[in-house]
Amino acid sequence: MKIICVGRNYAKHAKELGNDVPKTPVLFLKPDTAILPKRNPLYYPHFTKDLHHEVELVIRINRLGKNIEERFAHKYYNEIGIGIDFTARDVQQQCKEKGLPWERAKAFDGSAPISEKFLKVSHLPENIQFSMRNNGELVQEGQSNDMLFGFNKLIEEISQVFTLKIGDLIFTGTPAGVAPVKIGDRLECYIGDEKLLKVDIR
Repeated sequence: MKIICVGRNYAKHAKELGNDVPKTPVLFLKPDTAILPKRNPLYYPHFTKDLHHEVELVIRINRLGKNIEERFAHKYYNEIGIGIDFTARDVQQQCKEKGLPWERAKAFDGSAPISEKFLKVSHLPENIQFSMRNNGELVQEGQSNDMLFGFNKLIEEISQVFTLKIGDLIFTGTPAGVAPVKIGDRLECYIGDEKLLKVDIR
């Protein structure tokens, strides 16, 4: 199982970080150790002083596929969950300045919590609303129609680079509103009105 992440897939998020809006999906990987064990807190990493939350819709692949055309991509998933792409923003900036990969900032242990429950696509609206609250306050909200590259286009693009296998996860990008977290915070993530994920920062 692999975790494929998409960066800068919402124009407002790209702009809030001072990045250009991409013409093709920005891709990076996380190892399976990035998945936070169920109901565990995330312990604030010792190597960063600027840890940010990024809430994202997550696709779970259910068929083996390579070079999948966009028009067939809907056959390769039937469930969508929610996750957090935790980012050590200061470390990421240092990597960018040196022209180095982002993995130190993005792929550390526990950096990709995902919901235990995934929702059937057939039960979801075409435009999926999702959000995050930090200590009860709304801090991020988005909708799937605002993605630069939709679910099926992402699968087409990703499958040209990586063979997709059953159980692979695709983090589809975060909307605007990313911000630092601190020890003691409680993050709660929703699809529509349904809370699917809770992460405490310790």
